Amino acid sequence: MTILCVRFQLPPTREAALPGLLGLLEDFTPVVQALPPDAALVDLRGAERYFGRDAVELASVIRVRALAHHGVDCAIGAGPGPMLARVALGEARPGVTCAVPEGAVTEFLADKPVAALPGVGAATARTLCEYGLDTLGLVAAAPLSTLQRLIGAKAGRELREKAGGIDRGRVVPDGVSRSLATERPFTRDELDPDRHRRALLSAAEELGARLRALDKVCRTLTLTVRYADRSSTTRSRTLKEPTAHSAALTRAAYGMYEALGLQRARVRAIALRAEGLDPAEQASYQLTFDPLDEKARRIEEVADRARAKFGPHAVMPGSLAA
Repeated sequence: MTILCVRFQLPPTREAALPGLLGLLEDFTPVVQALPPDAALVDLRGAERYFGRDAVELASVIRVRALAHHGVDCAIGAGPGPMLARVALGEARPGVTCAVPEGAVTEFLADKPVAALPGVGAATARTLCEYGLDTLGLVAAAPLSTLQRLIGAKAGRELREKAGGIDRGRVVPDGVSRSLATERPFTRDELDPDRHRRALLSAAEELGARLRALDKVCRTLTLTVRYADRSSTTRSRTLKEPTAHSAALTRAAYGMYEALGLQRARVRAIALRAEGLDPAEQASYQLTFDPLDEKARRIEEVADRARAKFGPHAVMPGSLAA
């Protein structure tokens, strides 16, 4: 077991603690891939040799340090590859590391539902289950031609390999600094779409202000809506151009929210994440002659100066809406 998948037990209000927790993982190895908002993949091949301990033993040390330094517990899955470590994480719980048994990968996967495999979405799982392929063991034993007819040539081949325990993935360090996130929890499960939109407006303005303070722009915006039953929906949108403009972020957030078509949904929290951050001076922009847009940007500059002088709450949420 050389790969860990670590999920920190972060409450929504502490999502910003993820960079510090990733720094803790980087004390063991530089090969750390962030999986926002609360998880990471860790390749410990070099660390096992350096520390003279296996990955499961190092997982215990990581858990103790996370609790001691950050007050955060974690669930950890261990496997010979990233995909298998993520599957193992599904059975892990705080305080106990779930490891894929040595030499028994196919047996470990056999009884798992197909949806337990990373990358298998609800539509694919539903299609497979309609044909009686509801476990990974059945998928691994199915003829390749059958899987390819059901879900496509490439997807069928990759699914059969993964269900059989073949893990070709690798941990790719990606630096959590390339994303910023904020969340707006509600004091009670909220059904009112107007309150949802106000939360989105507030979150987008905060992200815009933080991006401008760091002289960064983002290329992608991700919306996560968490519901009363603890399920969630996530959507991402690539922006027309990299931006730190609050109005542009708000428009993108509203667009993703409207596309969900929520009907009387009981929403517990709404989160936005700005991803693909780049230095603002390296970004290219389309020239605009819209006086309203120019006015909004000037107002943002004034508001940013007010925040810098008087604190982050010097400007009321919604006051910069364009």
